[in-house]
Amino acid sequence: MASKIGGPKTTVTLGVLGLIFSVLGGVMIFVVPEMIRNQVLQNVRINPSSLSFEMWKEIPIPFYLSVHLFNVLNPDEVLKGEKPRVEERGPYVYREYRQKQNITFHDNDTVSFLEYRTFEFQPHMSHGSETDYIVMPNVLVLGSSVMMEHKPMSMKLLMSLSFSMFGQRAFLNRTVGEIMWGYSDPLIDLLNKYFPGLMPFKDKFGLFAQLNNSNSGLFNVFTGVKDFSKIHLVDRWNGKTKLNFWNSDQCNMINGTSGQMWAPFMTPDYNLQFYSPEACRSLSFKYEKSGEFKGIPTFRFVAPDTLFANGSVYPPNEGFCPCLESGIQNMSACQLNAPMFLSQPHFFNADPVLVESVTGLHPNKDEHSLFLEVHPVTGIPMNCSVKLQISLYMKSIPGIGQTGKINPVVLPLVWFEERGAMEGQTLSVFYTRLVLMPKLIQYLQYVLNAVGCLFIVITLILVIRNQRTSGSDLHQGLGPPSDPLPSSQTPLLQEDPQDGQTARSKS
Repeated sequence: MASKIGGPKTTVTLGVLGLIFSVLGGVMIFVVPEMIRNQVLQNVRINPSSLSFEMWKEIPIPFYLSVHLFNVLNPDEVLKGEKPRVEERGPYVYREYRQKQNITFHDNDTVSFLEYRTFEFQPHMSHGSETDYIVMPNVLVLGSSVMMEHKPMSMKLLMSLSFSMFGQRAFLNRTVGEIMWGYSDPLIDLLNKYFPGLMPFKDKFGLFAQLNNSNSGLFNVFTGVKDFSKIHLVDRWNGKTKLNFWNSDQCNMINGTSGQMWAPFMTPDYNLQFYSPEACRSLSFKYEKSGEFKGIPTFRFVAPDTLFANGSVYPPNEGFCPCLESGIQNMSACQLNAPMFLSQPHFFNADPVLVESVTGLHPNKDEHSLFLEVHPVTGIPMNCSVKLQISLYMKSIPGIGQTGKINPVVLPLVWFEERGAMEGQTLSVFYTRLVLMPKLIQYLQYVLNAVGCLFIVITLILVIRNQRTSGSDLHQGLGPPSDPLPSSQTPLLQEDPQDGQTARSKS
């Protein structure tokens, strides 16, 4: 049996198989990375035949909008010049649905689309109801008053009189649903009637009234079919290649993607950027660390400390000024000159003066920082949480009685989080086709190399053993016989007793 296992045929077979497996494994080391790269390129580009196209067209990841409102506890005291005291209410959670419409492919390797969003309240996920009442600054009164600060006194008195006629006060008590999605107001009706186009809203005023059942503008992005280096980058927004809100070319640049997918094959040096119509600017995130999301490797990107820094702290942001304290961005240029400011929640990463000016704020990295976790091989986000805060700059304006003696303060109105994480069937398909299969193919090349080397080693052992066996047999064939002649053939010498001569006797 041993001779059959180690026979010439077996040795040759093992040697040939070992050589074949080793060659295949060696070839795969060079071929597999290129195969995976081509597979990823085919699946992430914006093309109806790609795996990610349906995901890009209608995001299957459940997105949620969590809203936290700041309830003012001492409105009467604020009018007398005291520091505002606020309490955070919520979150009020809404399921966010996104769907692209008017998808049109163009000859210059771009595709244009409108993305519509709708929101549906989720009572079981919320801490409170849309019928909850919240005391908040009256943005129409306090915002327009600051806008009138340098106007003639006669205009200020006229505005104050108008506010009185329509019962407008510095603070209002409205339900969450009204604050979010709008409420009717006779002053708004009057302005829309005699000054059409003055207000960005037609019939109701609400912090998020313009988001529901609406789109965020016409995006035109590169598909990556012809030129992969530009994949997902924004070419134009509303027909513009750059903005006109800000005071520098750098701040007016439209950089990055539309915020849904990024270029694949990321490295830690990658500068993740996307254009946000709501922020009226491009936002930039930096790499923080590598990790995993449900078994899928990810890169975690976070907002740099300088995201909303003012020009004195971070000179490239000078174009977003006029600025107040560092850590808040003046949004008046794209909000009809209203004194609105954008920041991270609770003024996280902002000048401590802002936090100290309002009682009830507690900035915390774990709760108020924003991040994106992206699969670096495909550029597809696995888990994200974008948190922003909207605040109102308000102060006492001489001539407008409704503003009382309010000390200048940036008062938070609301902070919100848009979050989403891949899950369910979408996660399973993504993991199988874009993570598991490439990993199995990579493992296969190592298995082939290992088996090939094992077979070659066994072949060498068999060859050496066979050579030793053959040499031993040859040596024994040339030496004396190993067995003595049988006794019947052995000559015997006998002495003849009669003549004393030796005689040969044969048996």
